[in-house]
Amino acid sequence: MTPAPDERTRIKAAMERILGGTPENSNGALTVVALATEARVPRNALTQRHVDLKNDFYERVRARGGIPDSEQRLRREIARLKRLRKDDAKEIRQLTEDNEALIGALNISQLQNEQLRQMLAEAPRNVRALN
Repeated sequence: MTPAPDERTRIKAAMERILGGTPENSNGALTVVALATEARVPRNALTQRHVDLKNDFYERVRARGGIPDSEQRLRREIARLKRLRKDDAKEIRQLTEDNEALIGALNISQLQNEQLRQMLAEAPRNVRALN
């Protein structure tokens, strides 16, 4: 597919509108998707044909002290996953402790059961086990 002759011009104008806070065709997010929507070009125009403009856009966003929306989303997702990982580790520790306690209780029950069987076997003959 051949790019439109004015594609670079549209992308640069869209960059100015988004960075100026006056988007016309997008939600104004600081992302390549919003930039492509604003310029009315396919996203791959920025990720394949005009990588320099995409990089320039992100550099300008960072220079303004802003963090691109995609990076903010990734940071939030990383924080969420770290919390989940911490919670999972805590749950695994608790389950391990519970498992060890249950194994101990099972061993004690088996020993008591064996003792009761032995006592039953050694009991006087006038005592019968009810089944």
